[in-house]
Amino acid sequence: MVTRYQRGIFKSKIYTSSHCLSAALVQDLEPCSVKDALLDPKWLAAMQDEFAALANSHNWDLVPNSSDMNLIGWVFRVKYKSDGSVLKYKACLVAKGFNQTPGIDFSETFSPVIKATTIEVIFSLPVFLDWDIQ
Repeated sequence: MVTRYQRGIFKSKIYTSSHCLSAALVQDLEPCSVKDALLDPKWLAAMQDEFAALANSHNWDLVPNSSDMNLIGWVFRVKYKSDGSVLKYKACLVAKGFNQTPGIDFSETFSPVIKATTIEVIFSLPVFLDWDIQ
């Protein structure tokens, strides 16, 4: 087998710089801060949608802030269609785990994602034990 490297075929690397500018000045770029995002109605709507979705899931409790807590923050991304046009503005309210201390910043964790191995175990047990699956 001959690799692309051995044939002298190279894919050029594309280096991108951060395109974080004020959302009030540039329409389709991601804001650097919440202050910049609040100036643009598109990002404000994205933030409200994210907060409403989190509030409706009921998997967290709002607690009083203290000086020793590391707070959550916002991450902003522009999602594009395959043709390069803007699909939507996405704001994510995130807790940066690398800044948090268990027992101070959080007491429990929850992941709403199921793993494939869990599904395999659930279906293999009834087969192994000759149970009916309904």
